[in-house]
Amino acid sequence: MGSDCSSVVAEELHVLAVDDSLVDRKVIERLLKISSCKAVTAVESGRRALQYLGLDGEKSSVGFDGLKVNLIMTDYSMPGMTGYELLKKIKSSSNLREIPVVIMSSEKVLARIDRCLEEGAQEFLVKPVNLSDVKRLRDIILQGYENDEDKGYQKRKLQDLSPTSSLARDLTPLKSASASASAQQSCLKRPRL
Repeated sequence: MGSDCSSVVAEELHVLAVDDSLVDRKVIERLLKISSCKAVTAVESGRRALQYLGLDGEKSSVGFDGLKVNLIMTDYSMPGMTGYELLKKIKSSSNLREIPVVIMSSEKVLARIDRCLEEGAQEFLVKPVNLSDVKRLRDIILQGYENDEDKGYQKRKLQDLSPTSSLARDLTPLKSASASASAQQSCLKRPRL
């Protein structure tokens, strides 16, 4: 993944970060910028995210500012609208359903995790989110771009989760005995289909 094109694509990545905690928003924003994301838009609620994405029913009160969103990272527990409810609205939109959504939470509740993954979340991260989590997410997005580069267009292939695809291998939980327990608990991934 060390091609010049992948570094250009990395510089074009735009992430929408949604969290009601100012501290968590700043941490996520900083981690994303360290990992070479061009633009990070941080908002404090699911309602503000819907406004930004143009899904609030009003005429784009905030708007895209011309930047395509490549990834949405949202906290699960927020007042007004949970991350799960935001996920459902995004996945029900014909224009936005292909954008990968990552749910974050400080609580590891298996029923909640399963429900989010079944609804279409790309991953469920247990807070605190660290730099390796963010870099891995970026690499998954870039791999989708690189795979399509050979075909002459840039389109995400994150939905190609066949057991033999490289993306499915990236999403398979680590089985290495040397992986630390904290690394194994920090990220819960979509089960193989």
